[in-house]
Amino acid sequence: MREVDDWEDADDDHDDDTPPCWFAGQHLPDQAVRMGLTHHVPDGALLDFAGRLDSAKPVHRLTAWVMLVVFGLPVVFALMRVFYLF
Repeated sequence: MREVDDWEDADDDHDDDTPPCWFAGQHLPDQAVRMGLTHHVPDGALLDFAGRLDSAKPVHRLTAWVMLVVFGLPVVFALMRVFYLF
């Protein structure tokens, strides 16, 4: 068996034709793939991006919170408008 160098991953030593894990579209949930989503459509690209986030990294955790605020704030504003009308 040969010795693995620091710059070389033993996991990348494969003979199949699967794309590497850093290629786009590799982090989509199975349900999204069954629905036909890919990383080429906006919803699939967003799911792929969110699937790549690692909770152990503080910047990724901050990114997840920012995404939650960006996508949740319009819902909060819409609810505030509905309840304001009553």
